Amino acid sequence: MVIAGPCSAETEAQMLDAAFQLKDSNTSIFRAGIWKPRTRPGNFEGVGAIGLKWLQTVKCETGLQTATEVANANHVELALEHDVDVLWIGARTSVNPFMVQELANALAGTDKPILVKNPVNPDLALWLGAVERLHKANIHKLGVIHRGFSTYDKSNYRNKPEWQIPIELQNQFPDLPLFVDPSHIGGRRDLILELCQKALDLNYDGMMIETHPTPEKAWSDAEQQVTPERLKEITGSLIVRDQTAEGEVFNNTLEKYRTQIDSFDDQLLQVIGQRMSIVEEIGFLKKSQNVAVLQNSRWHDILKKMVDQGEKENLSAEFVTKIFQAIHQESINHQERIMNQQ
Repeated sequence: MVIAGPCSAETEAQMLDAAFQLKDSNTSIFRAGIWKPRTRPGNFEGVGAIGLKWLQTVKCETGLQTATEVANANHVELALEHDVDVLWIGARTSVNPFMVQELANALAGTDKPILVKNPVNPDLALWLGAVERLHKANIHKLGVIHRGFSTYDKSNYRNKPEWQIPIELQNQFPDLPLFVDPSHIGGRRDLILELCQKALDLNYDGMMIETHPTPEKAWSDAEQQVTPERLKEITGSLIVRDQTAEGEVFNNTLEKYRTQIDSFDDQLLQVIGQRMSIVEEIGFLKKSQNVAVLQNSRWHDILKKMVDQGEKENLSAEFVTKIFQAIHQESINHQERIMNQQ
């Protein structure tokens, strides 16, 4: 499913221009931001309720369903009054359980689909908590949108994807529709195609792509919006892959590889367990001599060595760093327990 439209509703003419160009694409739902929660005051914060009338006109004249973001109970009331078809809760709202609960109370019992964007920080429990609050309000047409996570680290993306988080969400709730928002993950229009393909390869159900008739003139997020024509090119070039394949040869070969992976996974845990046994012996030694658990110089030497070794094994520095940061933290935990034993 493709949800597309401008980041912000600007004028009725802009909305209709975009909608009529998207009408002949495979877009199912026309999106537009009516209220725009900006990081700092003074920036364009949306046209407000008048934009809802423009969405009504879009639906009437093009037949497209409509969607917009809601951030408080008043937004919900107005959006429902104007018969917006799909509502989504943004990342700045889903991070706040108080606001999510307010929205859940306002939406209680609605049969309209409600989509929840991931919170700005990488916290799966917080994301699922927002969905649970809505579900407890007797809202059953629920889905989630992966828009990436804020970070201070330098990245090629506006918001780091952290793909493992939505993958874990899929593992826990495989029937919960999952959409990708490549516009906010990438922050640049040239990244949208690869992000959409990555999402489809991970069995996402659809995408929300910001689309504007003249992106360079957009009142907000100009760099990440595409033209309707470019959207058609992107969606037309995406490959939707089967989750399974027929054929005895394929399935037998796949099972062989999976068996090998299972064996390596077992070996990995055994080796890590053996490593932790040595870590604990070092912990007893440090305790006997009253030596601090954390030895920064040793840690940095290990990390540099492993990153260099990882390159030889075709493993990225980011991947190796994450693995050894986790191992290092677990080692510290083991030694601290020994230090605190009476």
